[in-house]
This record gives sequence, C-alpha cells and structure tokens, in this order.
Amino acid sequence: MIEGAPIADLSRVGVRFGRMPVLRDVNLRIDPGEVVGIVGPNGSGKSTLLRILATLLKPSIGRAAVLGTDVLSEGTLAARRQIDLLGHHPGLWGELTLLENLTFVARLAGSPTEKAERALDLVGLGGAKHRRADHSSHGMQRRVEFARVLLTRPRMLLLDEAHAGLDKAAQALVKAAVEDVQGREGGVVLVSHEPDRMLPLVNTTYHLEGGTLHDRTGMT
Repeated sequence: MIEGAPIADLSRVGVRFGRMPVLRDVNLRIDPGEVVGIVGPNGSGKSTLLRILATLLKPSIGRAAVLGTDVLSEGTLAARRQIDLLGHHPGLWGELTLLENLTFVARLAGSPTEKAERALDLVGLGGAKHRRADHSSHGMQRRVEFARVLLTRPRMLLLDEAHAGLDKAAQALVKAAVEDVQGREGGVVLVSHEPDRMLPLVNTTYHLEGGTLHDRTGMT
C-alpha cells in the first residue's frame, strides 16, 4: 500500500441480492487516521457495506479498493489479514477456552503466542482464560474479540454495533481499540443505529438509508 493512500476508496458502489438492491451508488473514502461513523436504521445496508470494506463481498457495480487492493481482484487475501471485523455475534470456537481461541488467532497472525495471555489480561479476562467460550457470557466473548484487536493490531477496524453486549465498564474497550488503530494511521468504521454512543469517537459521520449513503449535511 502506497504511503498516504486512502485506507478505503469506494466509488459508485452498488450491491444487489437477486433483484433486490441493497446498496446504491455509494461513494466513501477513508483516509489514514480517520474514524468514520455510519448511522442508519436496521435494514439500511450498514452490514453489507461493512462486508464490502472487509473484502468479504464484491460489489455488483462500481469500484472498491481497500488497503490498496481492488476488491474485485484475486489479491484480497493479503489485505484481509490486515482487517478485523467485529460483527453482531462473537466469532469464537465454543469448544475452546478463551485463551485457546486467542492463541490460535496469534498463530494465524504470526504473533508470539504469549501475547494472547497478555491481551486477555488487558481486557480483564486473565482470571477466566481457561473457561470454554461456550460457557462464557456474551459480554465475556465480546471482550475476547477486543483482545483479538489488541493482539492482531489491524490496519482497518470495522465495528458493527460495537457497544452491543458490553457492560458499562467494558465500553472503554471500544474507545481503546479505536484510538489504537487511529494512532497507527489506520482506518476505523463504526456503524450503529444508536449514534449517541458512537459520535464521540468519530471524525466524520454519514447516514445510510435505503442503501444510499449521505454525508452529514444530507447530500450524497
């Protein structure tokens, strides 16, 4: 990726599932160090937009580049290794302990496995590291996901309803993760239908409704 190039650059992106348009003519640029907030009602296309940015979904029309890689190309795997998406449901292996989950991630990322235990300590789960994931509360599983972010240090962080499932004490993890990525000149996207929680963290806010993205003034 060229220094100073945008973290993500979407131009006139559209997505259709069958005959159903989900995104329409979306233009979005995320620069290094920028934290973008996207608000909109349920069903507006927010999660679909995150999947485009995560290189997990190809647009039906338009152009999308993420971390310098065209998402329509065959080279998205390298970019995907630098992206972390936290969705509605924690992505953990239930039969593994919290520490085993994070150790596995460390090995995939090429990080020293001892850092996994340290990351759990940082999110307040050091005393529960040997508990199976499927025997842990939803809030604990969400904390493990933020431990993963601290461990893998992604270049782009995508947060779908970031505060969901976190108690008040744990909500500081969202801010810590965002500031870590921003401080390394990465990009962050937060989507929510509850803007009051998100707005203190973001530099730029967009509104997504009916698959169409508007800036803060309501103009596309």
